[in-house]
Amino acid sequence: MQLDAEGQLRAWVEYYRDLGVYDFYRSGGQDASAEAAQEPGILESVQAIAPATIEEPAQQKVAAAATQIPRSAPQVPPAGPTPADMATRLVSFDKLAPLPAVILADTVRAAALEAVRDDIGDCTRCPLAYAGRKQIVFADGSPTARLMFVGEGPGADEDAQGLPFVGRAGQLLNNMINAMGLQRQDVYIANIVKCRPPSNRVPEPVEANTCSQFLLRQIDIVRPQVVVALGSTAATYLLGVKQSLSALRGRWHTCRGAKLAVTYHPAFLLRDPRQKAEAWKDLQMVMAEMGLKPPVRK
Repeated sequence: MQLDAEGQLRAWVEYYRDLGVYDFYRSGGQDASAEAAQEPGILESVQAIAPATIEEPAQQKVAAAATQIPRSAPQVPPAGPTPADMATRLVSFDKLAPLPAVILADTVRAAALEAVRDDIGDCTRCPLAYAGRKQIVFADGSPTARLMFVGEGPGADEDAQGLPFVGRAGQLLNNMINAMGLQRQDVYIANIVKCRPPSNRVPEPVEANTCSQFLLRQIDIVRPQVVVALGSTAATYLLGVKQSLSALRGRWHTCRGAKLAVTYHPAFLLRDPRQKAEAWKDLQMVMAEMGLKPPVRK
């Protein structure tokens, strides 16, 4: 769904307001003194009426300095990253904010997550709010889970039901969780963005970075022992690096005090089932870390 010009402008203005930017300026036109210098006859007229006296050295310095200062010099902002730069910058979750000093008790984590959901509200902080999403897909699972899965973003089924991973990819994820000896209700599941991107495209950096503040709070509240990044998009934004999955898989990373493993997204495994054996190796690494065993087949 294409955004109209007014909707795009409104989305960007509201986004910059969320970043604390309220004033917008338009650069000035050509310097008036430069325009005057280009008018024929003006320079000659000024020279004709100038006194034919020799200035003292101090007066000459003042006059020279004055001629070097534009009469209507535009205001130049200090050098540094702009809000747009900050919105597209790739920063790991470990560097986004300090770890919380207090670990919440298990009994209050559900309420704390609900408070995060209330803060999100009917979010209009990024352009995804105007790109046809039906509802915000917050998360699913246990607020005290030891294991957390993070995907890319909601698809059509998730957008319709308001829960992450409920389509075909979600069914495969459920099977993966069961193979680890767990149930879906034992883990916590979320996404990099909470609104469905149009046509299931990859989230833009401004969208992912805008939404990251809420995912970070979710991770800090749940405090999982292990986080599993499902696919390259989740790995990119959680770790703050853009590398291939082959370079990130098979070893441990860190994320908000938890160990982080990278594996294939279930949607990719549906397209290429040959990689399921590789994904199982990643899950076995997680199981060994957490002391999990696959269920006994009857």
